[in-house]
Amino acid sequence: MDLDGVVADYTAGFAQFIAGLRGVDPASLPEERSYDFREWDLSPSDFERYHGSAVTEHRMLAKLPAIEGAAEALWRLSDAGVWIRVITHRLYVNWGHAEAVADTVQWLDAERIPYRDICFLGNKPEVEADCYVDDAPHNIAALRASGNDVIVFDQPYNRDEAEPRARTWQEVEQIVMERFTVWRGVKGVQPQLPGIDAGTDRLTLRRSTGAPGAPEQ
Repeated sequence: MDLDGVVADYTAGFAQFIAGLRGVDPASLPEERSYDFREWDLSPSDFERYHGSAVTEHRMLAKLPAIEGAAEALWRLSDAGVWIRVITHRLYVNWGHAEAVADTVQWLDAERIPYRDICFLGNKPEVEADCYVDDAPHNIAALRASGNDVIVFDQPYNRDEAEPRARTWQEVEQIVMERFTVWRGVKGVQPQLPGIDAGTDRLTLRRSTGAPGAPEQ
């Protein structure tokens, strides 16, 4: 799965940053935007410059709001046995890799997002996952051109992309579980593996109590 625009609300976080620079209300920046932010009066070079500053100087990636329902749905999928792999192109900023990697891992932990491994790369078809969840039109096109199964996470800039499409994380969960059931050749995958604590706060609880054997993310 991708992060920005899928699990992390990049639009909301970047709007806060741009609004602060301009001294305006973040609500004045339209949520219905194109992928290149032209509705915010940003040129490609403007975006690159502001994004770099937001990541390296203001550590925006550590403070993005999570998209509603993502953690809960991902924990249920993980408990069912789905291998969750984060695939993100956050090494976009030259000389900002240390901040991007550190803040990404910190954010995933703080927001209690389960994952088994994480890949920082732009060419996503190389990962060879069974199913992808992405929002970027160019990624969706490249993945599908390589024969991959892609769930489009609904955003204003990808409305022209073909189904399957999920508008919420509950819809992502339903689609993935349907596919997972077929992949495993079983009917009705159990929602939680035996012996594993329930709830998205399981890591926090185990760390606070010092309980051994914290569950693998």
